[in-house]
Amino acid sequence: MSKTRTIFICTNCGSTQSRWAGKCPDCGTWDSLEESQFDKSAKSDPHRGSSWIEVKDSDGTPKATSITEIVAGSGPSKRLPTGITELDRVLGGNEDQRGLVPGSVVLVGGEPGIGKSTLLLQAAGAWASPVKLDQANPDWTSKVLYVSSEESAQQIQLRADRLGVAQSDGLFVLSDTNLARILEQARQIKPDVCVIDSIQMIYKSDIEAAPGSVTQLRRCCSELVYFAKATGTSIVLVGHVTKEGTLAGPRMLEHMVDAVLYFEGDRYHSARIVRAIKNRFGTTLELGIFEMTGQGLQQLPGGMSVAAIQGGDEHRPGAIVCPAMHGSRCVCVEIQALTATGFVGSAKRKSSGLDSNRLAMLIAVLEQHGGLRLADRDVFASVVGGLKIIEPASDLALALAIAGAHYKRSLPPTTIAIGEIGLGGELRPATQIEQRLRESARLGYTHAIVPASGSAKLPRVKGMELIAAKNVSQAIERLM
Repeated sequence: MSKTRTIFICTNCGSTQSRWAGKCPDCGTWDSLEESQFDKSAKSDPHRGSSWIEVKDSDGTPKATSITEIVAGSGPSKRLPTGITELDRVLGGNEDQRGLVPGSVVLVGGEPGIGKSTLLLQAAGAWASPVKLDQANPDWTSKVLYVSSEESAQQIQLRADRLGVAQSDGLFVLSDTNLARILEQARQIKPDVCVIDSIQMIYKSDIEAAPGSVTQLRRCCSELVYFAKATGTSIVLVGHVTKEGTLAGPRMLEHMVDAVLYFEGDRYHSARIVRAIKNRFGTTLELGIFEMTGQGLQQLPGGMSVAAIQGGDEHRPGAIVCPAMHGSRCVCVEIQALTATGFVGSAKRKSSGLDSNRLAMLIAVLEQHGGLRLADRDVFASVVGGLKIIEPASDLALALAIAGAHYKRSLPPTTIAIGEIGLGGELRPATQIEQRLRESARLGYTHAIVPASGSAKLPRVKGMELIAAKNVSQAIERLM
């Protein structure tokens, strides 16, 4: 019998070390090495000779195929739409066909309680519903296997009733944590999509490590990826997120899958955003916008805006609206700022949803070129709705919010601000400004403060009046 030995795997970069250390020698992360057992006999292919694998060569080894034969093959090539437009947009594809690629593995991460299980159960019900998703074959419906390692079948049925997906005959529910039994059920049902909620609780009985450990995660994920590629079943994995905001487990888990989706938002706000940080079959610039309600997640295909425009003519100092770009989507968000009495040398600069370094730079520009005295003022800035904005196009809106809070002045609620601020106080044009203006005009905004450079070349948007400003001082003068 082969002798097992102990190795240590870094949860951040996936490197293997022969002995434990407080700091990973490869990536420099502290306290990231976890103990794991290594068996030399595991190098042999555990899937060799399995009955559910299509073997093309006589001796059982994989056989190389011409790429022209692969393209002209009869295997599944069409994407499987979820029926949820916002989720299909993030999964990728063209305008005619979006959704899951057959045989792909997608990892969905997010904080606890953010709504991952709700979103995937709604998607599973849409996949399994008798809606005619394939126009060429109207009678075709897909099968979905929803595997829950954290809830019982009765609990899933109660949640499905609330979401309105309990009447889907093609939706199969399995409550199990053993990978062998899960794959056996998948071989019998032959689903088009298999949802694993969550991968941290799945285990292989022949491995002594506990569920959720590096060894179990790596082996279970590799088995599921192999199953997906061999059978053409699309697999969706749910992963937990640590307090640092990264997916729990080694980073190699992200490298093994085809797409990684992050479900973002504040559990105390209704806004939810799904974005892709890795996608082998589409772009990572798309964004899906949802709103959490009592009946589940509702799509917001028309985009999302702040509620300030609904307040009539009420002026609020320190609140400025900025149309921010998230991929190809324009989202009008409200940036708020507050200044309070502080102490010279120990003034606070706190931000929520904004880059703290960018905030400190803009405060310095306002003091030097805007005439503000903020050395003894605490400055707080945040983005309404729990969203995160890191693009430079929001500099002007943030600077005007700070100046408005300091002077107790405001802009009309139907006015937006777009522009990047340089260290000299000059305003620079933002990218995709035409799309920002058109989306803002559609949502009811009538005035826009934009950089003077390049404003003459901008096309005139119906219902939108442009206010040009060369520098920060001219923009601050627009405050009432």
